[in-house]
Amino acid sequence: MGGGDLSRHRWFLPETPDVIGLLRAQVAITISALDALVAWAQGEAAAIDTIDGAEQRGDEAKRALFVALRAAFVTPLEPEDVFALSRGIDWVLNYTRDLATESRVMECPPDDAVADMGRLLAESMRAIDRAVEALGTADETGATEAADAAIAAERQLERRYYEGMGTLLDHHGRAERIARRELYRRCSRIGELVIDVAERVIYAVVKQS
Repeated sequence: MGGGDLSRHRWFLPETPDVIGLLRAQVAITISALDALVAWAQGEAAAIDTIDGAEQRGDEAKRALFVALRAAFVTPLEPEDVFALSRGIDWVLNYTRDLATESRVMECPPDDAVADMGRLLAESMRAIDRAVEALGTADETGATEAADAAIAAERQLERRYYEGMGTLLDHHGRAERIARRELYRRCSRIGELVIDVAERVIYAVVKQS
């Protein structure tokens, strides 16, 4: 086939979108929401706007990823794994938004315990970002080590959760105790979702081995 024929048929070549880059963009939005949660808990009232806006940006990033996944002829991860990772990251973001909503509805602003747990959640998601990046380069050791780091941060969150729950008896108002308990439980649930994402990374590595 001559060069002219190649030129005419080039448009038939499959696209190779940056699926890993799009997945990491979704992670970055989630991290920004968690960082904003910490800032809000530390008294930066305007940080709540970042949390509110992150959900829409996260949904847009997720849609862009799915469009790219449908168009991709070859991906560094199996589509099933990409979908599961994206869904898990989206749940982390949605639960973070829900935590902020509950805090406002219950008129119970986040305290130091929420700030500490939020900081650990952000740390764990940064580890997830490193894990996803490593998956894109077939660095199995780097991916699993980063996933393990995310799980380790969540274990620290569990300890902070129990510490926070233990201090609730110091709050004499029953309504405040109930409200703070719900916020702490929400943080704990987000941590469980992070573990799900980390374990999915490890599962993807096992399948590639």
